[in-house]
Amino acid sequence: MESVLKNEAAFANTEARADMANPAYQAFQILRLGFTVAPIIAGSDKFLHLLVNWDQYLPGFVNNMLGGRGHEFMYVVGVIEIVAGIGVFLKPKLFAYVVAAWLVLIIINLLMIPGYFDVALRDLGLALGALALARLSAVYDR
Repeated sequence: MESVLKNEAAFANTEARADMANPAYQAFQILRLGFTVAPIIAGSDKFLHLLVNWDQYLPGFVNNMLGGRGHEFMYVVGVIEIVAGIGVFLKPKLFAYVVAAWLVLIIINLLMIPGYFDVALRDLGLALGALALARLSAVYDR
């Protein structure tokens, strides 16, 4: 019995090493790291404003719809992004789709503001990366 358990452990260890050498697995890990760290940093910065004044990315009419409380709304956005980043770390199979959908909403928002179409295009690339992570998670998220 002990011999069988040792063989199973050796097989699992060999399988894990084989995964680490697999370029698709490496891509999964890179995307997982990126889509964990980036949303957490961006979400945290909604409170700190060290990277950028995030309020500028909120269309004026949305701020008006919120009764002039766009700045406070960005705090909610920050919390959502932090939760999404943590979710990608814990359960990428689900939260990669959440991040992709969130990025599509950001793209729609940016298309309502003249002068931010380049940022919307960048976010389209990020959304596609999040979808790639979701698909890779179907294989590698154990």
